[in-house]
Amino acid sequence: MRPKHLKSPFKWHQRQVVIEDRIWYIPKRCEHDNFVFPGWINAQTFAVDQPINIEFCSGNGDWIAAKALANPYENWIAVEKKFPRVRKIWSKLKNHQIPNLLIICGEGLHTIQHYFSSNIIQSIYVNFPDPWPKNAHAKHRLVQPNFMLEIARILKVEGTFTLATDDQEYSDRVIKEMQEIHEFSSLLSDPFYCHEIENYGVSFFEDLWRTQGKEIRYHIYKKT
Repeated sequence: MRPKHLKSPFKWHQRQVVIEDRIWYIPKRCEHDNFVFPGWINAQTFAVDQPINIEFCSGNGDWIAAKALANPYENWIAVEKKFPRVRKIWSKLKNHQIPNLLIICGEGLHTIQHYFSSNIIQSIYVNFPDPWPKNAHAKHRLVQPNFMLEIARILKVEGTFTLATDDQEYSDRVIKEMQEIHEFSSLLSDPFYCHEIENYGVSFFEDLWRTQGKEIRYHIYKKT
């Protein structure tokens, strides 16, 4: 299957929350009342009750598709708001027949606020989020205090949150803000990041930034 084979299940003016062909569409500014979440163990979501991991900013899906294939006894959720990228993740899901991967086409904070109950997620990953460096665009950043509080809520105790970024200012800001959230403790000593994680996996953006000589920072926090 090619990405172009995936068609949107609705016109923009008819947008609605729906799960179809392993994709959970959660558009903003639409009615949620007519949608009933079927549960995490269901023909529309996951067939097997296993630990659940989430990647936000999944991009083309290289990283999470590889993780789901390598870890079949865990369930994986890819969250990506851009439909052209969702199509590429879906293509990998179909071509590699990955039953333990679910795609969410929607914005990360909006999604977990509406549909994720507390203490259900084993691990959360954010790989190379758009830093939105200008202060005027700060509201568009994914990783900010309200998002961090929400991931603290949905993570199980001892669950982990991992962030990878090539942007030093983004890294510094996240470190500072995470120190103010008492539910989390860093698994890395000062300066609270490292440049390599063994068997972490690779993504399109990591490959791109490394070829450009950029420094990658990984941050790992545990919910205590």
